Amino acid sequence: MKGDYFYTKADYTSPSWLKNARCRLPVVDRAFSPGNALELTYVSSDEGDWYSEIQYHRLRGNDFFRTPDVLSLQLFLTETMAADALPHVAIRYRDKTYTHRLKLSEYLKDKRPDTWHQVRIPLKDFGVEDLNDANIHTLAAVAFYPGAKDGKQHTVYLDDVELLPAAQTAATALKAPLLKGVKAYERHIDVSWTPQTSGRIKYYRIYRSQDGKTYEAVGIRRPWMNRFTDFVGETGYKAWYKVTAVDDALNESPASQAMEATTYAMTDEQLLDMVQEAHFRYYWEGAEPVSGLARENIPGRSDMIATGASGFGIMATLVAVERGFISREEAVARFTAITAFLEKADTYHGAVAHFIDGKTGKAVPFFGNKDNGGDLVETSFFVQGLLAAHQYFDGNNEKEKNIRRKIDTFWKGIEWKWYKRYPDSPFLYWHWSPDQAWVIDHRLIGWNETMITYLLAILSPTHAVEPEMYYTGWADRHKTGQDYRIDWGKTDDGAQYINGNTYYGLKLDVGVSNGGPLFFTHYSYMGLNPHGFTDRYTNYFHNNQTIARINYRYCVENPGSYTGYGPGCWGLTASDHAWGYRAQEPVERLDNGTIAPTGALASFPYTPEESMSALKNYYRNYGHFLWGEYGFRDAFNLSDNWCSTIFMGLNQAPITVMIENYRSGLIWDLFMSHPDVQKGIKKINHIQ
Repeated sequence: MKGDYFYTKADYTSPSWLKNARCRLPVVDRAFSPGNALELTYVSSDEGDWYSEIQYHRLRGNDFFRTPDVLSLQLFLTETMAADALPHVAIRYRDKTYTHRLKLSEYLKDKRPDTWHQVRIPLKDFGVEDLNDANIHTLAAVAFYPGAKDGKQHTVYLDDVELLPAAQTAATALKAPLLKGVKAYERHIDVSWTPQTSGRIKYYRIYRSQDGKTYEAVGIRRPWMNRFTDFVGETGYKAWYKVTAVDDALNESPASQAMEATTYAMTDEQLLDMVQEAHFRYYWEGAEPVSGLARENIPGRSDMIATGASGFGIMATLVAVERGFISREEAVARFTAITAFLEKADTYHGAVAHFIDGKTGKAVPFFGNKDNGGDLVETSFFVQGLLAAHQYFDGNNEKEKNIRRKIDTFWKGIEWKWYKRYPDSPFLYWHWSPDQAWVIDHRLIGWNETMITYLLAILSPTHAVEPEMYYTGWADRHKTGQDYRIDWGKTDDGAQYINGNTYYGLKLDVGVSNGGPLFFTHYSYMGLNPHGFTDRYTNYFHNNQTIARINYRYCVENPGSYTGYGPGCWGLTASDHAWGYRAQEPVERLDNGTIAPTGALASFPYTPEESMSALKNYYRNYGHFLWGEYGFRDAFNLSDNWCSTIFMGLNQAPITVMIENYRSGLIWDLFMSHPDVQKGIKKINHIQ
């Protein structure tokens, strides 16, 4: 994002000085790797002081680790300056201690101005040695201090600050990439190429021309993504593109052939197609290649799949076939791989783990060693997608029959009753561990995202729980249920499952507080059609619509005075945020100004006009930082000038699927048509 970089710190005491914006380093367009770099403009005086740091932002599950030996950075000198006027540098640890300081000038061999210089400082010179994948997280920031205190103003630019192995070997036979296509939309152009398998590629560099002759670099992409989105910000923009490959030694391949495209005005229907296809792409191009299932986040852990996100991605893939993004034959091939993987994946009384190694099928305890067994909620999200796929692949050929058979086998093998824990338990339990049993001890109690778990447990043709558990467990109104809701909601509102209060002029039938984060209205209702589900207390389309409208009205009123909130920027839900992952709610104490596009966009069935307003605002006004290769990035915070660097498996597909349910009802119709679903709904409806 333009302005200042969130993961920096800048401070000074006069008469020394350090240019900053909100105590952060400014961002400049001049960069070594397009598109931007950091500006360090400073005055070092005998009196006063200044300090700056570039903080390490850990990506969720990042496993692209190579043992580092050097601190590497690109340095641009804007002037001829005395070497000792350059800053000193150190590394800060998370415990707020520092290594000793080093003079940057001693590692800068060439001091010519107006050009970029690579600076490589051995970590052992800082006193840092024996780093590995575990202890590297003790490092928190690269810190800069004044050099010689000459009282003059100096400016340098910093880019590509990295920890790297000492040997940066050149790749052999680095060839020109092969462009697959250049496709224009309303305000962006997608460039895609065939991945290269030979040689070690550090990144691909993308070049753009507006006349087909003179090219400038506009971006880079790491080798795990063979696509680049160039957000040009206007219609009628014609551009040509070429791509090169760059190795670890920064050698560059010959350029690919050139291709061109021109952006054009799009109708609302075309915009919806564009958004659905881009978010589906996460599960198609970004899938773990062996299992064919969804990764937790991209970039992130490359071999690990997330089962709930995979169920959502399955439903998005069905949409993709219907919309013509892929062929039915391509989808059949993918589902053949998925269902084959199901046969080898570890199960725990039929349920799968939250995270699974896509190559081996073994559970990955990503959330800690207690999370190493069956996860009934993630399993239910997964099954919601599988049952819709079962109904979609209805062909009378062996491939589609085989898909249906394997889905049936998996579905019928889930021992929902086991997850009651006790024979007379009124509740289902979230987790079971093969070596620690019920150590997490989490009863499933609504209102939250887990309604689908109770419904599927009741619908099961082989291991069904009693239909009455819908009311004794999910909608429990006794002390256990009340205490659970009060504990997480920090209010008595909705403690008895029913609510009945009015928020922002809207009466809420069911829900804790004023409804909670919006993913409560998405995850269980991507297959389950809330129009057709009414219990003793409410109709769930009406209730979900009320929660979405409360969320919208809260953001429009904007009691926290956050930048951007309004009719085109709303939807508080669970997402990445600046320092981790958390759920945002339309309550001031649970709102920090972070907006996830999935909040408003997956609410299309409930708030079509408000959701379309958000879609256009996010794309047309914020697209230059928010729109990417897999659609909208996970979240952003305009008050903090922050945008997530990842796409999340749990948040991309609900956009594709719920927009389709708004447009055609496709996934609702498929899931609801499954014979076991129809029988199970009747069971609940017949409870006295």
